[in-house]
Amino acid sequence: MVTLHRELVAHLGGDGDAVILETPYGFQVNRDDISARAREYFRRSVGLTTVVAPDTPTDSISGDGDGARVRDMVRRAQWVFSGPGSPSYALSRWHTLRLGEILRERVARGHGVTVMASAAACTVGFAALPVYEVYKAGHPPAWLTGLDLLGALGLPVAVIPHYDNAEGGTHDTRFCYLGEPRLAALEHELPDESAVLGIDEHTAVIIDLGTSLVRVWGRGVMTIRRRGASVLVPGGTTLPLEQLRDLVAGTEPAVVPLPRRPAETDEGAGAARHATTAGTGGAATLQEAVAAAELRFDSAQGARDGGTMAEVAVELESVIAAWSADMEEDQGGDWARTVLHGMIRRLAQAAGRGLSEPEHTLGQILVPLLGLRRRLRADGAYDLADEVREALAAGGVRLLDTAEGSEWRWEEETDDQQTGSRSQA
Repeated sequence: MVTLHRELVAHLGGDGDAVILETPYGFQVNRDDISARAREYFRRSVGLTTVVAPDTPTDSISGDGDGARVRDMVRRAQWVFSGPGSPSYALSRWHTLRLGEILRERVARGHGVTVMASAAACTVGFAALPVYEVYKAGHPPAWLTGLDLLGALGLPVAVIPHYDNAEGGTHDTRFCYLGEPRLAALEHELPDESAVLGIDEHTAVIIDLGTSLVRVWGRGVMTIRRRGASVLVPGGTTLPLEQLRDLVAGTEPAVVPLPRRPAETDEGAGAARHATTAGTGGAATLQEAVAAAELRFDSAQGARDGGTMAEVAVELESVIAAWSADMEEDQGGDWARTVLHGMIRRLAQAAGRGLSEPEHTLGQILVPLLGLRRRLRADGAYDLADEVREALAAGGVRLLDTAEGSEWRWEEETDDQQTGSRSQA
């Protein structure tokens, strides 16, 4: 989500570091490599120099040791980011380190920019989802105690990123790999005044405390779900924070006119933000967008609709450009461009030979003309019959008179495309 990160960074001000919290992936043996790549990503793609707050060992979390240093880094930072990994591991470490207190304080006083993505996004509500334990290890679905960063904003929610995930193919992996039955069971354990806040992939929710506005950014939607009933807020929508509170509490009507404004015109920047990397309006992935374009292109070609064929190719080029601009690494762009090149070649071939074959268009005109020419010749009006031949030749139609009648040929086609439609004259 390069574009979003650049926008958030553009609003930083004052002194203070930009800090990456490595805790969610701190248990992995390659955590140093992950941190190095994260720093390089923000440096190269976002233009932000960052420092890493390490996953502090258990024996150094008190006093004036590493734990105190990490808490101080996060307290003073202008920008804090935490992302993929294990929600349960991160929560365990942050509760012990008392880092959750520091993060809640940042949000409550509107200090800097706080970005929580993927696994870290699971932790920001009052209840959190132990994804790995439920999905990978088969533990019974149960909520963990979250950081409740959004509770300070009057939002008693359980945040579920990757809400529209469809990687399972033959099985339901929506709702961050939970699936519908497990999410429905977990919902009954939530208090009546709370809700699930679902955030699609390739989508972010930005809460600006400076303006008290909530903005849904990206290609997907934000979902407020209460006891199985959902209100969908699409990307590009901006609504008052108070309205989101009412939707969470269930006091707002299920269907509401949500104010809209394009994401690129939003000036709201500022204080505390919650963002997750996560899906899209229309097509959730580039692959889905390309597949939809191919179907539309094939349909237009079958209907001999050259205008729509060209329109699809132009639109697909714009989609590829938008996705490429928002991704730090190629995630299907080369393949999508190969599909686009194939469309352009097919469009060029169609334009070269005409979208309709001669027998479908010229045949309808030539049959009556050749009948007229036959009657002229039968009546001895050979001069007029020759004028018909010359007029057809000027239009690219060559007549070949034989003992059996006349044969016509479209001169602009190549030899292997010259089908010849016969009519007796």
